[in-house]
Amino acid sequence: MAEITVTRISENTFRVAVVEGDSQTVHNVTALDEDSRRYGGDVPAERLIELSFEFLLEREAKESILTTFDLPIIEHYFPEYPRAIQKRLG
Repeated sequence: MAEITVTRISENTFRVAVVEGDSQTVHNVTALDEDSRRYGGDVPAERLIELSFEFLLEREAKESILTTFDLPIIEHYFPEYPRAIQKRLG
């Protein structure tokens, strides 16, 4: 299982480090307040992004995840993303 660390670097930008074994990838994700509300409700953006990376890692290798992206782009590639995130949030 990958270790996912999410760090807020500005109001709406987060740095995500994904570590598996001896390798690591780093990603910059933008999540506007409306994105966080749409996908995560009242869940903190950091938690939403962590769950989003768990979702992505179930579908692709960490090296295949875009290095910089806006959170809603996940839904473009994976239309099931909104439902899957809601399910993870319980």
